[in-house]
Amino acid sequence: MSSAVVSTSAAQGSPFVFEMEEEVAEVCAQPSGAELFSEGRPPQRVVPAIFSGVFSQDARLAGVTSASRLAVRSSPQMVSSGIAAMDALTGGLPRGCLTEIFGPASSGRTTVLLAAMAAATRRGEFCVVVDASDALDPLSVAAAGVELNRLLWVRCGGNSQQRHFSAVYSADSGTEKKQNVKSEPYHDEHRLEQLLRAADLLLESGGFGLIALDLGDLPPQAVCRIPLTTWFRFRRAVEHTPTVLLAVERQSIAGSCSSLLIQLGTQEHGMKQPADSRFPAPAHAQLLTDLEITAELVQSRLKRKPVRSSGITFASKTAWAG
Repeated sequence: MSSAVVSTSAAQGSPFVFEMEEEVAEVCAQPSGAELFSEGRPPQRVVPAIFSGVFSQDARLAGVTSASRLAVRSSPQMVSSGIAAMDALTGGLPRGCLTEIFGPASSGRTTVLLAAMAAATRRGEFCVVVDASDALDPLSVAAAGVELNRLLWVRCGGNSQQRHFSAVYSADSGTEKKQNVKSEPYHDEHRLEQLLRAADLLLESGGFGLIALDLGDLPPQAVCRIPLTTWFRFRRAVEHTPTVLLAVERQSIAGSCSSLLIQLGTQEHGMKQPADSRFPAPAHAQLLTDLEITAELVQSRLKRKPVRSSGITFASKTAWAG
């Protein structure tokens, strides 16, 4: 068995080596640029010479795998979201993938988040919620059926050691003085930075069945500053792990990095007068009793998207409504 070296102009210094079972004719050298563009001669396309027997059945390029030999990635394992109607729509929440749930205020984002955490703790898994706005209510978490001894709550609403100064005009003295005041945009940026740092540490440590990033109360202009490379890094970190990565937002921001994208909305809400004879309530006072939530499957990379986007409706009741 002999071998022949074939050099091309596109890979000077890195020849391709083919193993052949028989002698092969000498390969002609490629014409130079001066020969191609000589006077009185129109430009011609260079067509490489193909010899019979050069590419035999045993010939192959080192490091190149044919498409037929590529391993097909198996479908991720699906777990319950805690809401039967949601499971019927999406098949559940995929492990090792990023799932986005977005919608405006009072659209049921917290309801879906608490249901997913309750389902995870019932399976005996540990879950963590990274709360960017420090808005999670422990009483509501316990009422939703979440086992608190299996929940890690990361609060990102604390004050920063860094100080932000702003000039304030004093009307009495007619001069400007600096106060130690933290502006709201800076505060949102600081909370977002804390959330991303915490998410990196949690994804690197592992051991959680559910990691939820609650960005719902941050302004969209602040959340949109998260680069797409950050979401790609999160997706790669959670890949091949049994962790469900859940992002709760006002609008979708992860783009193609999310495997499942669900949009929430509200159709109706129930109200009632507070019934307490000791403290008569004013006529305008009402208590929220239930919400009728709509969920739409906007994007799914786990299966082929239907021709018409699928949607469901489910109800959520408050603890005081019984």
